[in-house]
Amino acid sequence: MIRVVLGLGSNINREENITSAVGAIRDEYGQLEISPVYETESVGFQGAAFLNLVVGLHSSSPVEQIRTHMQDVEKNLGRVKGPKTFDDRVLDIDLLLYGDLCDSEFNIPRDEITKYAFVLKPLSDLYPEDIHPLAGIGFLEMWKSFEDSSQRLIEYKDPEFLAGLGVQ
Repeated sequence: MIRVVLGLGSNINREENITSAVGAIRDEYGQLEISPVYETESVGFQGAAFLNLVVGLHSSSPVEQIRTHMQDVEKNLGRVKGPKTFDDRVLDIDLLLYGDLCDSEFNIPRDEITKYAFVLKPLSDLYPEDIHPLAGIGFLEMWKSFEDSSQRLIEYKDPEFLAGLGVQ
């Protein structure tokens, strides 16, 4: 079994879409590891705040199959893929890590790990000692040296929402 790590984000019907996505992923893959949830300002455009989190799962499915399944989850929840731009999102699921795989075709490890606080912080919360396959350092160490202080994160603490995700 390979550990797969996903980044989830939504700024349209945020709680509903994140809860539905986590439920669909859990239905397919079973037990999940879920990071704290963060509310973040939109990056690259003016829009509503996002909810972002990281989800870990274990699977023997090939990377292509997992990626296709995540695209299906997005589509089933109403995401319409357009040109690659910064824009409002019903749901965005990014495949961040697939074990130690390094594959530029699939953008694994996802380059957003090193660029965006809303990806790196929840990743470092969930897997602080795990090593980035290309950078060769742990995610917590990466977070401690993250330099873009303009990316503000606020831990989202709505107890009902978090309980719906299965977060204690």
